[in-house]
Amino acid sequence: MYKGNKLDQNPEPHTAMNSNDSEILHQLLLSLGNAIDAKDRGTRHHSGEVARVAEAIGWAMGLSNHDVRWLHMAGLLHDVGKIGIPDSVLTKPGPLDDSEWKLIFSHPEKGDAIVRPVGEFSKPGSVADMVLHHHERFDGSGYPKGLKGDEIPLGARIISVADTLSTMMQDRPYRKGRSFEEASKEVLRCSGTAYDPQVVETFMAVLDDIRHIMENGAE
Repeated sequence: MYKGNKLDQNPEPHTAMNSNDSEILHQLLLSLGNAIDAKDRGTRHHSGEVARVAEAIGWAMGLSNHDVRWLHMAGLLHDVGKIGIPDSVLTKPGPLDDSEWKLIFSHPEKGDAIVRPVGEFSKPGSVADMVLHHHERFDGSGYPKGLKGDEIPLGARIISVADTLSTMMQDRPYRKGRSFEEASKEVLRCSGTAYDPQVVETFMAVLDDIRHIMENGAE
């Protein structure tokens, strides 16, 4: 099991969901992720891709079943705060102005406000913290809190890599998406600045699995 800044820092045993409840929750979060992606025509399947890629990295890092399950859920919900961003900003074909960027930068905190009232999601390092901090950078230059290194919850560090990969591969009105090879090389280039080097190392170790996810669908 990965020991550094584990996702779930609560030592108490967890109440297990039965398989039916777990499947219902998964379907609900998939539907919510699809609703988020539908706000922006350029982000089809983005939430599912982030969830699956983050899950693959989590398994490879030796995280527990429980932690990988929360990581997957956080991947589906990482952009839920964009529900509160006007469509005119999300789908704007040209460059954003300062006020519009301010709205975009607010989506992690909006997302945190949406998911934190769920008790299980509010535990240290769990889903709410991942949603809140998935745009932090390893060197401290990210947002919303400017956390750096191990200050950033591990799950958020993993989702940051998965989110970037999926985003870079999307076609946008103002640019064509990059190939998988180009996007993965950019992740590697930014190891130690934007991304946790250990997460990037694991990402590269399971690159073929991640390529399969990105080329064959995230469902």
